[in-house]
Amino acid sequence: MTWEPVIGLEIHVQLKTRTKMFCRCAVGFGAGENTQTCPVCLGFPGALPVMNRRAIEWTVKLGLALDCEIAEQAVFARKNYFYPDLPKGYQISQYDLPSCINGKVLLPTADGDRVIGIVRAHLEEDAAKTVHVGGRTGRIGGADASLVDYNRGGTPLVEIVTAPDVRSAEEAKRFLQLLRQTIVELGISDAEMEKGTLRVDANVSVRPAGSDELRTRTEIKNMNSFNFIARGIEAEVERQIAVWESGGEVQQETYDFDAATGTLTPRRSKEEADDYRYFPEPDLVPVEPPRDLVAALRAEVPESPAARIRRIEPALDLERATVLVTGGLDALWDAAVAAGADGVGTANVVANNLVGAGVDPAAVSAAELARLVEARDRIPRSAFDERGKSSGSRALSTLCRRAASGAPQWQPGVPRCSSC
Repeated sequence: MTWEPVIGLEIHVQLKTRTKMFCRCAVGFGAGENTQTCPVCLGFPGALPVMNRRAIEWTVKLGLALDCEIAEQAVFARKNYFYPDLPKGYQISQYDLPSCINGKVLLPTADGDRVIGIVRAHLEEDAAKTVHVGGRTGRIGGADASLVDYNRGGTPLVEIVTAPDVRSAEEAKRFLQLLRQTIVELGISDAEMEKGTLRVDANVSVRPAGSDELRTRTEIKNMNSFNFIARGIEAEVERQIAVWESGGEVQQETYDFDAATGTLTPRRSKEEADDYRYFPEPDLVPVEPPRDLVAALRAEVPESPAARIRRIEPALDLERATVLVTGGLDALWDAAVAAGADGVGTANVVANNLVGAGVDPAAVSAAELARLVEARDRIPRSAFDERGKSSGSRALSTLCRRAASGAPQWQPGVPRCSSC
């Protein structure tokens, strides 16, 4: 029997507002433990929340970029559960009336655009960070003790929930790269997985190919890179296929994926909405964004990464176009091509030489880059790489000028110009 993966993703995005969602504590990465807290985000009795206007606006802006319907009224609710990283004993989150619903993201593929549905994008407060001390993996399994840093607690967090429209681990990876670039370009989050400002959980099930049934799903958590997410999904798909083919049944559970060993470890049975006993947050009024605000935010949404991939694809190919756009390199490519550079040659230089040498694309002159691409055959690759690594954009300028002057190659003994 041929099996088909059915994958839905839950993406958590920390907004880079100046202050937290419901209090005036600063938001930031790297501060001393438990130094960015107050009675509100620590859940002291009598402390009342006040909504962060900027977080609400940015959530609406993200919803517009994801082609969502913007709710005329959104309501915050209390999501009740006990865990040490949740000092109030509940999380304030949008539930049945979120800010953004029924969106979609177009994922360019060789066979056309795949439509990945967005069920909802809702705003909530983040939980605190639990640090597991001891053990091999830094996770709760095998740890000697757990410590809680409440600095992160209360940070504005948008959760994006996709429909179960993803059909492979590679497709999940490409979708997440496209989504991350969308978020970064909106200016609402740095979306850095290594810092925890972008976190992804994957809901995975399998079914016979050609079927439309939805079988029991599991959730994979604690994956901190796009490659690890793809590997975790692949491992879970293989595990579930083996369970079904052996006559067993998949249980609805939550798993951790250990990238070092490629193993999945079950942690708990997966909760359903009823387990959280949602009810409207009595201390907050509904969110009703004015139509003129929504219109103004819509005007700020830039051309989508998917649209830009399709726009530059004819001059390149799908893979090169995707690399440029998801890496934030296509603006420099556009400008260099407009200055007369060859499209494919420019893509190769930007995606390989510049990125590999650690050169900031924003610091590169498109005109100089165009001259460099034209003369790249006269500049040894080793010279470009070495100078790029040691001097960054200044060395690129030197190479460009020497190439434009007709010098046959870079001579290491020739002094650089005074401006470099």
